[in-house]
Amino acid sequence: MDSHGTREKFIEVAGRKKILAHKCVKCGHLMLETVMFCEKCSASKFEDVELEGSGTVVTYTIQAVAPAGFEDAGAYVWVVFKIDNANLRASGFLPGVAEPKDLPVGAKVRVAGFDAKHGLLLEKA
Repeated sequence: MDSHGTREKFIEVAGRKKILAHKCVKCGHLMLETVMFCEKCSASKFEDVELEGSGTVVTYTIQAVAPAGFEDAGAYVWVVFKIDNANLRASGFLPGVAEPKDLPVGAKVRVAGFDAKHGLLLEKA
């Protein structure tokens, strides 16, 4: 699948509050859809897999003062989370968090959709 088609499918799947992943046809290893070659066997053929779009916060970065171009977002965090029922981590944009107490490590998040400007949108679960 070409990269434009993959991006469109990722956005479509995020709209259903899920994460698009790739499963290697040769060895069955599961990876995020951004990977071009299997991390285990180097094969390049995959089948699409839709994972539940929920997970546990592993780490994040708070942007209390939004950089140029993101002023509309106000305070937000860029979250890295472990996807439930998969040995994968993904990242996304979660608005409205200004202090660590508002999103402790270990908190639950879920995919809320996709925004053309901010990417994968998350919300607290």
